[in-house]
Amino acid sequence: MNPRNFFAELKRRNVYKVAVAYGVVAWLLIQAASILFPTFEAPSWVMKVFVTIVFLGFPIALVLAWAFELTPEGIRRTEDVGPAESITRRTGRKVTALIVIAAVVAAALLAFQFLRTKRAPSAAEKTPPGATAGAIPLKSIAVLPFASLSEDKANEYFASGIQDEILTRLAKIADLKVISRTSTQQYQSKPGNVPEIAKQLGVAHILEGSVQKVGDAVRVNVQLIKAEGDSHLWADTYDRKLTDIFAVESEVAQRIATSLEAKLTGREKEAIGYVGTKIPAAYDAYLRGIALRNINLPEAQNRLLEFCRQAVGLDPNYAAAWAEIAFAEGLKFIEGERTEAQRARTQEAAENALRLDPEHGLGHAAMGMYRYYCLQEYDEALVHLQQAREQAPNDAIIIQAIGLVKRRQGKLEESIALQLQGARLDPLNQDIWRNIGFTYRGMRNLVEARAMFDRALAIAPDDRQILARRAEIYVAEGDLATATRLYAELPAFMGAVYVLVLERRYDDAIARVSADLEKEKSPSLLELAFAHFTLGSLHIKAGRKAEGEPLLVQAEGELKALQDQGNSDPDVVGHLIELHALRGRRREVDRLAPELIASQAKDRWWGPFAEQTVARVYAHLGDTERAIALLEKLQEKPSAGAWTPAMLRLDPVWDPIRNDPRFQKLAGGKP
Repeated sequence: MNPRNFFAELKRRNVYKVAVAYGVVAWLLIQAASILFPTFEAPSWVMKVFVTIVFLGFPIALVLAWAFELTPEGIRRTEDVGPAESITRRTGRKVTALIVIAAVVAAALLAFQFLRTKRAPSAAEKTPPGATAGAIPLKSIAVLPFASLSEDKANEYFASGIQDEILTRLAKIADLKVISRTSTQQYQSKPGNVPEIAKQLGVAHILEGSVQKVGDAVRVNVQLIKAEGDSHLWADTYDRKLTDIFAVESEVAQRIATSLEAKLTGREKEAIGYVGTKIPAAYDAYLRGIALRNINLPEAQNRLLEFCRQAVGLDPNYAAAWAEIAFAEGLKFIEGERTEAQRARTQEAAENALRLDPEHGLGHAAMGMYRYYCLQEYDEALVHLQQAREQAPNDAIIIQAIGLVKRRQGKLEESIALQLQGARLDPLNQDIWRNIGFTYRGMRNLVEARAMFDRALAIAPDDRQILARRAEIYVAEGDLATATRLYAELPAFMGAVYVLVLERRYDDAIARVSADLEKEKSPSLLELAFAHFTLGSLHIKAGRKAEGEPLLVQAEGELKALQDQGNSDPDVVGHLIELHALRGRRREVDRLAPELIASQAKDRWWGPFAEQTVARVYAHLGDTERAIALLEKLQEKPSAGAWTPAMLRLDPVWDPIRNDPRFQKLAGGKP
């Protein structure tokens, strides 16, 4: 067929109009489906199948439009129909009108979609301080601190432990929203304004209680309150022996689930009734330990370990106590005590917890944290933590831990989403908001980072870690005056020294470090090594090499002593490399720098900090090529120590390479 005749035939048979009409209607259907399917909570695969069917229908419609005609007698082949018989050809204008109508409807739908999905709110706007996002689910509860009615004030830990154990059981129920203890512990056991507290925590129900312990006799009073109208749903009193206290915790959790009409699986029913130990003294020691869980002081954590080790000494099969030991020992490892002995202690506790209880969350959580903290086996850690989450879906700490492991993998958007899920169950936990802010900071999203730190400070105004993180935002922006003011009340090593260095006030920095060191009653070897290194490097930067050298010699001895003790902390190695550079030992720098970078390669959050340390070292040595190559590699890489152009412009460490055009380009952008 002649091409001109072919296209004329397409027009005569209204194939063009059918194609346009189908396209408009298909688009209209897809837009409608994108609104309706989520409304009815259809699975994501339904939308995919629907779109596929719509697209497959297009060529079929064109073939049918070419091959067939609509006549008063029905559908017939085009070759058998005359012009006068074809309804399709006679109604061409009507087809055009339908296309126009469909296009108008589509445009209206597009406008609706635009208004419906206009600018997404920031993370801070989604969940403003003191409130939770979204509608409050009816199947939701917060367990407030239980009052201790015991005459012996030393028994207050017991009331706290009973509250914690009830929460642990409720956390197993997927059909409930259960607020973590971290967010409820700031409230009184008998608060005045229950509806307001429930609103702040994002729950529809509150459980209040009291505990009285005399010898081995225990009385537990509980009452469930519906926040709307502050109405009491039920109250009960349980008088039991200490050996039967697990049954009370299980009964309370079961009755709450029944009252809130939560659906329980067989596994959840079994988990609620699980008995961790049948030895009262072991349970008592465990409760004394977990009462110290949220006190972030070394002395408290050491006492927690003492009590939990006492518990497993009395009952070696006490899985929950082994899990607490694993968490505490793992934290000691990641916070600086990176020795083989410390790793082995964490491993032993995690393996025991998992072996003794693989079904109720804590065992897999302990093993997941061990692989995260001590081995940098992030994929394996996630396998265990995901299993722990399935077994305890309301445990905010497990959800946050998954988010932090994702952060180590460099999946920062996923990390933030998970941390926000944890915050939904623990909205007044400042550590979660601090970590979300830190994640945004690593992405160089300083606006969201500041908003998250502000939210954390609204919960804990005096938290020094949050204050330091917030002050560092101003450093990243180049606003040193504000940063200096905020750092004024903080210890030197929380950022104050760095600001003084950026301002090239070396003597003030030396005075600050010296004053802080004198305040320490018994500084650790690690603290002494870092302090002496800092003082030595500051004297050298100030042009007093003779005063700096002895301090560097002292620091070198302390850093090597730490390594001899088995400490593999990358900060120890990083300080040694920088010390070698300050003392002109290029061969040692070239030997150790690749090893440091390789040792941190799996960690995409803290790992780039090692590369930045090596870049600083080569800048000090005047090796422009190596320093700039590393800085260019780090330019787009989010990380815990992500530099900003303002920091490059201000930091004197880059002075030896500052005049290179490539460096000037890196330092020339906005903060």
